[in-house]
Amino acid sequence: MGRSKCIFAAIVSTIAAASVPGSRAGTVAPDSGYLFNDAHFHLTNYVQEGLTIRAYLAIMGNKVGRSALFGIPLQQTWAYENSGKFAPTYYLQTDEPLYYYSFTDAVIARAYLSLPPRDRLRFDPMITGFNPADMYGVDHIRRVLETFPGVFTGIGEFTIHKEFVSSKIAGGAPSLSNPALDRILDFAGETGLLVLMHCDIDTPFAKKKTSTYLEQMTALIRRHPKTTIIWAHTGLGRVVAPVDSDATGNAERNTTHIEIISALLKDPSLKNLYFDISWDEVAKYALSSPEIEKRTAALFNRFPDRFLFGTDVVAPPDQAADLRVFNLWEPVFAQLTPEASVAIRKANYERLFDVARARVRAWEKANVK
Repeated sequence: MGRSKCIFAAIVSTIAAASVPGSRAGTVAPDSGYLFNDAHFHLTNYVQEGLTIRAYLAIMGNKVGRSALFGIPLQQTWAYENSGKFAPTYYLQTDEPLYYYSFTDAVIARAYLSLPPRDRLRFDPMITGFNPADMYGVDHIRRVLETFPGVFTGIGEFTIHKEFVSSKIAGGAPSLSNPALDRILDFAGETGLLVLMHCDIDTPFAKKKTSTYLEQMTALIRRHPKTTIIWAHTGLGRVVAPVDSDATGNAERNTTHIEIISALLKDPSLKNLYFDISWDEVAKYALSSPEIEKRTAALFNRFPDRFLFGTDVVAPPDQAADLRVFNLWEPVFAQLTPEASVAIRKANYERLFDVARARVRAWEKANVK
């Protein structure tokens, strides 16, 4: 308890010393040859442990220009009767539930505010510590903006349907049809908060691919045309594979998924929808065959302004670990036009996050006293 009080006191002290809202510039310094901006990065893991922000800044070095910054909103329970003295750090290491850990937002804000202004330019903190199945969830997001003005750019990554995770959440899983989620997305549209949402496109180990959650997800996006939504991992997961065209599991398995994504991006009612291609599991599917690599590159070249690169790395120990996912994508990136490559690796991040940053600062100026 004493440690918690010390942390909270430090947060209050840091806020008092922070510069006024709106003091950040729009972009990092002119391009010095960095490889990418990271739209999906976790500073901490499922037990709220990870890197210091200064350690991560050193890892970014001259390879990563800017980065979204968030923890993980769920805390894994350590129940002695389940795992004894073994302390699980990942949700697959125990049967015990996960619960929402709202203090993660204060941890991220404190880390960001500990940096000098020039280094803050490279980060876009995101709010994650809310329950999207709780009608009060939106109130948490508002309180975070009021407590830490000038800090946050968006909300997420937060989860609706996720393989092995949703069913473990204490109090019940969220859903795409819950009005609590609509309240959150309404508020994001009002304030300009960028939304990064994880929702599987299908159920785990589905024998016949039907894209279970696709209709609900697109209906949700259409209900919130003023809210910019990034669909994490294009809806894929560890065992939520791309939709099979013939259910044989052969190299053609990605064809239908690519066609689904293409159809969504052509839909004029989904202009506010973007995709991130983070996570090594997503790269695995895209690299499943030379033909799939070619089709994935063609999709990116056709819609270069609708995809953002991200690593989905959790507290990497060094720069090599941080760059691993980026390096996996090299066979696909090599097939992109120069314009598409720059857009997906860098420019789309800067465009979306800069607009969100400016809108949130304007909302804070008008509403936070």
